Amino acid sequence: MSQYRAFLAGLAGAASVALGVTLLPSSSTARPANPAVVSPSAGSASVQQALPADAATALERLNTSPRHGEWATIAQGADTVNAWVVYPEVSEKAPVVLVVHEIFGLTAWIRAVADQLAAEGFIAIAPDLMTQKHLPSTPNGPEQQAATTAIRTLDPATVQRQLDLVAQYGMKLPAALPVYGVVGFCWGGSTVFNHAVHAPSLGASVVYYGTSPATPSLASVKAPVLGLYGGNDARVNATIEAAETALTARGARFEKAIYEGAGHGFLRQQSGQEGANLRATQQAWPRTVGFLRETLVAR
Repeated sequence: MSQYRAFLAGLAGAASVALGVTLLPSSSTARPANPAVVSPSAGSASVQQALPADAATALERLNTSPRHGEWATIAQGADTVNAWVVYPEVSEKAPVVLVVHEIFGLTAWIRAVADQLAAEGFIAIAPDLMTQKHLPSTPNGPEQQAATTAIRTLDPATVQRQLDLVAQYGMKLPAALPVYGVVGFCWGGSTVFNHAVHAPSLGASVVYYGTSPATPSLASVKAPVLGLYGGNDARVNATIEAAETALTARGARFEKAIYEGAGHGFLRQQSGQEGANLRATQQAWPRTVGFLRETLVAR
């Protein structure tokens, strides 16, 4: 662990930036040699942080990534989940982070976010929670209209059970530590907030512009939760205050940031909202990485 923590410290400072499992051949190889880097905040301008790809550049990033990525089929009982697994280039065991997709399903963009989390030192696993819907696909992932229709038919309890299954698979990997966190976007943001309600062993939840669970259910939350929201997203943001009040009243850790001018889905569409989405990304991503390191590694 000491060498692994040293590796993470180096990334932060010098970067200046028995489950049934079938492994399928790796189809990943890699990101551009010079990804865009930005200052994560005005207070730490000397520290550089690589950003995830946006939707337009995700396939290029995946096709040029130096990290090992592979498909896994994870099955138990009635559940079968295909997942994209990306490993960090580290010498010691690493914590696991599940990357939960939007309403568009497991796209190339979600896989590229997983790749960037692996670059930050985590074993990143992006499950396809619509595996058993057998959706038509494109090079970027499922056909969009089919995905947005199918996702509304998923049973929430089944989704949470499948996340448990994928988390257990991930933590049993030989290269993994027995600890995991979750990051989710849009529909996936709501799903990982609900996973904090559902899973007492969860280490951390990062909610990107997802609606909050019903207030009474928040009494079971044990994991720290970080919520990251666009300012121009009233539908989602209307659910923040009640959740924050309920969690802080019982001493649970809930942090939030609302980025002025940014829209829903700002990490995916970094060129949108006249620069506000990129500014939100430049602040939200380093905060995500720091939160996950603190909660999953430094505890």
